[in-house]
Amino acid sequence: MNTKIPMLYTIVLYICAFVLFLEWLYPINVVGDVNNLTVFILYTLFCFFVSILQLHWLLSMSLKGVGLIFIIDSLFMTGTPLSKPWVTQLFTEIGYNINALFSEQWYELTPLFRSVLFLILIWLMSYLLQYWFIIMKRIFLFILLTFIYLTVLDTFTVYEADTAIVRTFIVSFIALGMTSLFKEIDQEAIHFSWMKKQTVWIAPLVVVVMFSTLVGYAAPKFDPQWPDPVPFIKSAAENAGGSGEGSSVIQKVGYGNDDTRLGGSFVQDNTPVFRAVAEDKNYWRVETKDIYTGKGWKKSRNLSYSTQNPNDITLETFAGSVETEELVTEINFQGDSGLEKLIYPYGIEAVKTKQNDVNYLLESGSGEIRTEIDDEGVRLNSYSITYEKPTFAINKLRDAVMEDPAFIDERYTQLPDSLPEKVGKLAKEITSEEDNRYDKAQAVESYFNSHGFVYQTKNVPVPGKEDDYVAQFLFESKAGYCDNFSTSMVVLLRTLDIPARWVKGFTGGEQIDNKDNGKNVYEVTNANAHSWVEVYFPEIGWVPFEPTQGFSNLSDFELNLDNDTATGGADQSTGSNNQQQQQQRQPEPIDPQQPQIDGGTSESNSTAESNLNWWLVLLVSAVVLLVAYILYRTRLRWQTLFVTLKYNSKSDPKTYQEAYHLLLKVLAKNGLSKKPDQTLREYSQRIDSRFQTDAMRRLTSHYERMLYKNETDNQEAAELNQLWKYLIKRVKA
Repeated sequence: MNTKIPMLYTIVLYICAFVLFLEWLYPINVVGDVNNLTVFILYTLFCFFVSILQLHWLLSMSLKGVGLIFIIDSLFMTGTPLSKPWVTQLFTEIGYNINALFSEQWYELTPLFRSVLFLILIWLMSYLLQYWFIIMKRIFLFILLTFIYLTVLDTFTVYEADTAIVRTFIVSFIALGMTSLFKEIDQEAIHFSWMKKQTVWIAPLVVVVMFSTLVGYAAPKFDPQWPDPVPFIKSAAENAGGSGEGSSVIQKVGYGNDDTRLGGSFVQDNTPVFRAVAEDKNYWRVETKDIYTGKGWKKSRNLSYSTQNPNDITLETFAGSVETEELVTEINFQGDSGLEKLIYPYGIEAVKTKQNDVNYLLESGSGEIRTEIDDEGVRLNSYSITYEKPTFAINKLRDAVMEDPAFIDERYTQLPDSLPEKVGKLAKEITSEEDNRYDKAQAVESYFNSHGFVYQTKNVPVPGKEDDYVAQFLFESKAGYCDNFSTSMVVLLRTLDIPARWVKGFTGGEQIDNKDNGKNVYEVTNANAHSWVEVYFPEIGWVPFEPTQGFSNLSDFELNLDNDTATGGADQSTGSNNQQQQQQRQPEPIDPQQPQIDGGTSESNSTAESNLNWWLVLLVSAVVLLVAYILYRTRLRWQTLFVTLKYNSKSDPKTYQEAYHLLLKVLAKNGLSKKPDQTLREYSQRIDSRFQTDAMRRLTSHYERMLYKNETDNQEAAELNQLWKYLIKRVKA
């Protein structure tokens, strides 16, 4: 056959494999928490290109390995690649993540480690698809898995796979058509010259594919013949099942990690989390998130943790010019309710605990402070915190300049392109009469106390695929809890180019006792988990605001009466002690027992999944099934490799007999099995005629002499070895 056709065939199949594999990657950018997907796609293209070149395996592995190192260095590493500090940083990161894997702290895996695993997966898939598409020409199972993968994502996630399924159909049809055609030509030994012309098989194949696609696209479709399975599946879980229009799932309250899908109703949970001994109530801060996606919140990917001296925590949420009072509080967790991070008041300076060898890792951007022992997350039973409680001067907030540092402006004014324009117009209307940042923030904060907004935890809608979480709350439902109010305030301020961020933690709790030293004991439960807002003021820092109805800002604000611009508009005063309001505070619906590191994809809307990162589960499951199937289907290939190595090392009769039996299996696997009424000699003649050789006859003759006459010829051993290898290669070619 003309060599151009096999080469063209190979290239086209590689392209089909590449396009189909891309269909596995595209949804990750929608349903997962992945940045730089373009980089992964480019690495996939690079791996497939190297495979097309059919280089020596050592050179191919080296090139792909260099590409992986280049990407990791560009995205995460500092210093000269492969230098001692570079290697040390890499192995330190890998060691930390391996410990997280063995301790089953999946959410603790860092972006670098997850990216390395993902790149290695792409690397392996380039080899597997090469073997499956080009060598074995058995691609139906991968195509079937691709369709299943896309349809499951389309059903259970926000990913819309309509066009992806059409693309997959077209590419699959082409790949299957070419594979079937050339397999038949190869097996039947067709040598007609007209079959060598590319147009003979390309033109009909293209026509059939295009015609089938157009018919399928234009043909009428039935409506779904069974109910949507998502609500049914969710209703089978604990606390699941909708309540009212737009509410597809009811969840239990508590502090948790995943805020990528906000919305939905929840039920109260007054299980105690911790008790705090303090002079006054505080908002207990845990972390902030800065990226609003239109459905919820996630953290920036460029997180950097630094080890802290427990006597000098370097987290600064406000400037040193802010008036403060040094206080000490004690926190004691109830049962197994602790977090693998600190819960702290504003102005944390130092932490002290009875547990030894605790390391504190601060991520200054989000304010998260991890607690670890021997590189593993640990839940502290109790600790005391020394902190500087701030009092913000309202006149200074009003006089603050409006120019922000570039990194603050870039990170904390981010908004998705899909945000409706009417959100920004509303923000301008609310703040049209204000001329400074503080009064603008106050205007937005006060806006939610009227205008038809209500605080409720039942019948809270979940945004659909095309809905924005904030826009739905502002213009449609106007009903929700802290997540709705706080997220909406942050987004409204950001449309005005005012840096703001979303804060998570706990409210002050309920006072249950008082001490002789003047301190009070506050019990904080799951129901006190809460979210609020921080607004940035140049030269002052981050200032907390509380937009949720029924809640009071527990931070201290004061008026400077010497400043004429400071008027009685300071409706934020020293924190309220209204216990009834504290009991009403409602949190986001996540289990407090979950690890608290960003990266999960637990959904709470009508099209979401569960607390697991579903795209990753589906992808890993599919790959595991794929690898298992390949190992099963290629068992003869691995057995051939083992027998070849064994046959090369020794040529005794037992090894030769094993090699000959394996040859019979390989022939049968490729459609050339021995018929029941055939003798071995007749069968060998058939095989030799098929491959135009005498190798099978000579191998069979030696096998029969060895088996029936116990004759062996060591001088023929090397030649028989070569004949056996030659025939194995011809059969598998």
